[in-house]
Amino acid sequence: MKRLLSIELQKIWQNRASRILTLTYFILLSSVALIASINFNFVGLDFRMADMGIFNFPFIWHFNTYMASILKFFLAVIIVSMMANEYSYGTLKQNLIDGLSKKEFILSKFFTVFLFAILSCIYVFIMTLILGYSFSSYTESAIVFSDLEYLLAYFIKLVAFFSFCLFLGILIKRSAFAIGFLFLWYVVEGIIGGLLRITIFSSSEQVDKIKAFFPLESMANLIKEPVTRFQAYKAIENQVSGASAPKDYSVHLTEIAIVLVWTVIFMLMSYKILKKRDL
Repeated sequence: MKRLLSIELQKIWQNRASRILTLTYFILLSSVALIASINFNFVGLDFRMADMGIFNFPFIWHFNTYMASILKFFLAVIIVSMMANEYSYGTLKQNLIDGLSKKEFILSKFFTVFLFAILSCIYVFIMTLILGYSFSSYTESAIVFSDLEYLLAYFIKLVAFFSFCLFLGILIKRSAFAIGFLFLWYVVEGIIGGLLRITIFSSSEQVDKIKAFFPLESMANLIKEPVTRFQAYKAIENQVSGASAPKDYSVHLTEIAIVLVWTVIFMLMSYKILKKRDL
């Protein structure tokens, strides 16, 4: 594992664009902290987000992991480019000539994906603790370390998404086309959901149950949007439209299982494509 991982990290670090994107990703993750110091003016009222309870434990685990997951596209570009460069520079063929098997090659990519997800989770964990202890009104250990399932969901979401990107990189070979296909897949899932709503199901809840098995939709379902869970938002919503039905923001084992199945599928498909392809 160490040998395979060192090979991949060396390739990434020697690529200037990959270095810049990686550093940009972690810098942008840190920018979440800037929200704490920004003063907003709304309807003549000045307020600071940190004073509104947005960094209170345990809500901050949900908020930070959701915001961090939005930035995963920076690392997605690295994953796709990492695979595309193997074909462009001929390093894939050279690695196989040097004795690396196709199975070991795929494992080296998966280990890299796993490492990116681990490092991102550690970074978010540390950043969340710093922000939480700096601004949260609740610092009891029982409260601080509750809702850590969002961090687990964030990790699984990253591994699955990066595995999908790796699969696209192997399938399409060209980074620009692979990234374009990724965004096209988002659109396709939305279109299929719309067609199901119009032609087959009359209830949006039924459509949502079907869409929960789509790859990108299942990943998105791991961490629901946190804004409507925010107490200040609920207070405004209740004043404007009255009390609404409670929403489930929890991380469910069934959702985790679906995403893990897709992760296995993407890795197996990547291996099968590589195994059959004439290099």
